[in-house]
Amino acid sequence: MEDMKVSNGFMLFGQQFPKTAAAHMSFVQAKAGESALDTKTNHLAYLAVLSAAGMTGGLDFHVGLAKQAGATDDEIKSAALVGMQAVGLRVLDGFAAVCEALDDSVEQPSDIP
Repeated sequence: MEDMKVSNGFMLFGQQFPKTAAAHMSFVQAKAGESALDTKTNHLAYLAVLSAAGMTGGLDFHVGLAKQAGATDDEIKSAALVGMQAVGLRVLDGFAAVCEALDDSVEQPSDIP
């Protein structure tokens, strides 16, 4: 994913509050540096959290990071569904965003039971 882009919200945040955005990124890097998780697992876990929280805006960017860390499409899709037991169908918007980021065709059901 050569053309990974941050969400519009994050881009605006960085433009409007560059010092705060830089501090945030320093925090993110420090947290990652102290994590016991390997990079791929960390990105998959983060995708699971974003999806469970219904935060689809950053999923495209984080799917790219997971792929760069060696995650397969199936691992990424599975991560997006991890929280389903805890939060229910809320994860499906994140799952759809993940599928779009992976360039999969997201079929729309013709009839929902």
